[in-house]
Amino acid sequence: MSSTPPLSGHALQLAGLAITAFILALTTASHAELPETRPNVIVFVADDLGWADPGFRGGPIETPSLDALAREGLEFERFYTTPICSPTRAALHTGRDPMRLGIAYNTIMAWHNNGVHPDERFMPEAFRDAGYQTAMIGKWHLGHAQQTYHPNERGYQHFYGHLHTEVGYFPPFAAQGGKDFQENGKSIEAEGYESFILAKEAKRWIEARDRTKPFFLYMPFIAPHTPLDAPGHLQAKYAELEDDRPPARSKFTDDSRRMSRMLMQPSARPMYAAVVDGMDQAIGQVLDTLTQEGIDENTIVLFMSDNGGAAYASGGANNAPFRGGKGETYEGGIRVVAMMRWPARIEPGAKAKDIISVMDVFPTLAGAAGIETGVERKLDGRNLWPALDSGERFALDRKLFFAAEMTVPGTLMATVFDDEWKLVQRIVQTQLNTDVTNSLFRIADDPYERNNLAAAHPKLVADLGEEIVQWRALHPVGGTPRGIAPPPGWRAPKDWVSYPVPIDELLDEPAPGMAPPALRAVLDMQHGEQGRIIYDCEPYAMLGGGLCK
Repeated sequence: MSSTPPLSGHALQLAGLAITAFILALTTASHAELPETRPNVIVFVADDLGWADPGFRGGPIETPSLDALAREGLEFERFYTTPICSPTRAALHTGRDPMRLGIAYNTIMAWHNNGVHPDERFMPEAFRDAGYQTAMIGKWHLGHAQQTYHPNERGYQHFYGHLHTEVGYFPPFAAQGGKDFQENGKSIEAEGYESFILAKEAKRWIEARDRTKPFFLYMPFIAPHTPLDAPGHLQAKYAELEDDRPPARSKFTDDSRRMSRMLMQPSARPMYAAVVDGMDQAIGQVLDTLTQEGIDENTIVLFMSDNGGAAYASGGANNAPFRGGKGETYEGGIRVVAMMRWPARIEPGAKAKDIISVMDVFPTLAGAAGIETGVERKLDGRNLWPALDSGERFALDRKLFFAAEMTVPGTLMATVFDDEWKLVQRIVQTQLNTDVTNSLFRIADDPYERNNLAAAHPKLVADLGEEIVQWRALHPVGGTPRGIAPPPGWRAPKDWVSYPVPIDELLDEPAPGMAPPALRAVLDMQHGEQGRIIYDCEPYAMLGGGLCK
């Protein structure tokens, strides 16, 4: 009977090294296939969704996806945005007050050449630099004249969608007649309904992702922005929907509805409902993809509207019981539907009753993901994740300000508020006069803004009004211009992919303007409440301090 001779010491040593190397190789291979434990992040943004319109608020529109997010996650009862589109998107991406950015009073129109300063750090840049895959699928509306403003230059490794707003819900997708549908700077064709097209691309991108890295996906819909349109089966579903919305208690909004009825125009409510339903279905398709991929438990999903619903005649939204709507600084224009789901960390059915603003989103999501914002300038938003994670209350540490210029040049609405008081100003400027109407609400007790207490508290009105003046003085003088009409004779490009000026054709530094360098600080001081010449400049001279540099 034969036997195996014992191994020598040297042989044993070699065998041990071989086994160790084999185990190390297996471990390394295994780790390479394991996904990151950091959460994925998806930010859904609706365009002009009304406060009362989701199904979970008791409305007549079917929104099972939004209902599920509210039921399974954390609902924000006091989430505030600006009253209009571009300023909200600027605040969302930077965590900074859009007044500082020069994008506060108006949206970026197709004929404008401005955007967010390239020196500002965007949220996807922080996630990209932390090892995340980043993508944007949908509507941009944050600048298009130079490549420096393009989504691919602001942290999004993948961009599929539109540079502009109001491109339509069916092909050809166009802005002011010029084609506006691209993938990473290349014009593309797509057939079908806009919301479903975006969902299909989101599903494709998620399934094709690098599974060893987490991802950040920003998905801003054009729905339910005007002009409204929807597939035939959704139109039929809501064809008999009665428009039983209560008055918005806003002259602009209610007058538009009254005039529409006088002109025997059909209500926009049924078509609006169809568009909201379609958006909800698209969101559901993306959520289903998370489940199918087995990553829904560790994916943060934030949903929000960019402003209050367009409750005027052509909009069809309902913000009741709040007052007003899109473009106004009443609660109906700035207090929006918002919720966040993260099954791994957030208890289902929770409600946050404290004030959170769109400026808080960037630092809060970064905090939840455990990454650094990397922002060098002062953030106006707060990292609320520790409080949200623990279920603790969080106090507002400063007043919030919002403003918007209405469609009529010279008609502006502004507000300043905290937990207790809210001042709403309607400012109408003619060529020779300025008329200011003040409405003061004890917002803690009167969230529906029914009782104007301005006459009873004149000093408080004056003090809050002065704070609005100082806040508006932060706006760069060359910021978002007013106007809903293009310069006379302006023409859109045939295809907007050709429009942004390439970076290699631009100078290395931002233009200094006409002011001589030696006089810039003095001129900035002299402008005072009219705005800033020097970017991101506090009007120190007004406050008794030194000059901006």
